[in-house]
Amino acid sequence: MKFVVKFFSEIAIKSKPVRRRFVDKLSENLRTVLKDIDPEVRVNRHWDKLEVETAADPARQRRMVDAMRHVAGITYILEVQAHPLGDLDDIVEKVLPVYGERLAGKTFAVRCKRNGDHDFTSVEVERKVGGALLARTDAAGVKLKQPQVTVDIEISKRTLYVVGERHRGLGGYPVGSIDPVLSLISGGFDSPVASYLTMKRGMRTHFLFFNLGGRDHEIGVKEVALYLWQKYGSGQRVLFISVPFEEVVAELLNNIQDSQMGVILKRMMLRVADRIAADLDIDALVTGECVAQVSSQTLRNLSVIDEVSERLVLRPLIATDKEDIVNMATEIGTRDFAANMPEYCGVISVNPTTRARLERVRAEEARFDMAILDRALAGARQTRIDRLADEELERVGVEVLSVPLAGATIIDIRHPDEEALAPLQVNAEVAKIPFYQLHARAAQLPRDKTYMLYCGKGVMSRLHASHLLADGVLPVKVYAP
Repeated sequence: MKFVVKFFSEIAIKSKPVRRRFVDKLSENLRTVLKDIDPEVRVNRHWDKLEVETAADPARQRRMVDAMRHVAGITYILEVQAHPLGDLDDIVEKVLPVYGERLAGKTFAVRCKRNGDHDFTSVEVERKVGGALLARTDAAGVKLKQPQVTVDIEISKRTLYVVGERHRGLGGYPVGSIDPVLSLISGGFDSPVASYLTMKRGMRTHFLFFNLGGRDHEIGVKEVALYLWQKYGSGQRVLFISVPFEEVVAELLNNIQDSQMGVILKRMMLRVADRIAADLDIDALVTGECVAQVSSQTLRNLSVIDEVSERLVLRPLIATDKEDIVNMATEIGTRDFAANMPEYCGVISVNPTTRARLERVRAEEARFDMAILDRALAGARQTRIDRLADEELERVGVEVLSVPLAGATIIDIRHPDEEALAPLQVNAEVAKIPFYQLHARAAQLPRDKTYMLYCGKGVMSRLHASHLLADGVLPVKVYAP
């Protein structure tokens, strides 16, 4: 089987050196992806296309088509039969075996694309082939607008390509043909879509995750990052970087004025991201932020947040509606990840500012111990993403109960403000340990008792329970009435 791969249209209009570089990268990416399916595959480079040749069985050919459909830089993948170019009668004889049976009882039109100098025009090919098909098949007739079957022919200099199937590609630029970026990913709907868009545009996209206190969340984000890389990353070597941010969160909650916490948390993340990007020689950061989606994403707040970064901050979704983002997540396959992703929402202001003032933010940050940020950076873990597949991605089993166990101590891990608004009423012993102090204090608790974590919605308690269990700090369960 032979496939003809058509470049994304923007590649074709580049200067010769740039075009050559993009096509070389696309050829390399295709070989990397396809050799996992057929080690003997051949990818031949031409000025206006790539040709992929394989002797694989039909099942593997289908896998190859699906793989090529997710390689950025491609507009179409054509399944073709290639023949030396003859005269018009010979073209007819090559087309008939491919389309004869397909046309039974259906309307059709012939479309010919031609490149080179020939004794005939594209229109003459279409008329000759169309007349022969009408006379020699059981077609219902010719219909130039919206035919049921399009007979697809391409002629390139001395070669005839009879196109059996035409598959749409991603478009965009080959991954790795543009400078690398560092994408801040949280695993919800937005950041995976933003990461996909930078990959599609040719940027080798590294993933940066800020762990606010949950092993389950980190595992979930690793899963979606691994999926994006396997589906759209073309085998590029990229990193998954996890930064422990629990101590940063605790410092914010203890020392920063409530209304400023959201903006300052984002500034702390950008500070760390900026330093990591500098170490990796990366010039741009990527986030999934969208104007006015949440309080920290007003234009004023985004401007204040960006002030701490020396690098360009790219926001591919900045003017996108949430519905469009969800639809795109569905299309690229990340919606189910997002819908089941644990959300860590412990740093939520009661009355968050939507018009942050830089001087006030700086004054608040003066009370923040920046040594904590240094420790978070020192604790960052970098893993090559292809090695994530070797890690244990199974979530820690956490027992969730709707009633307290006899003799158990319920640990209310909510923020004190939330706990004060809705005190827990339960017939059991209750200990109040805010989530941002839980991991540090859990090691001091007696291990001969049963503990159940409570947080209201049950998400944060699950996250922290899995964290404590994974680290062997304390055997706990979750109370979720």
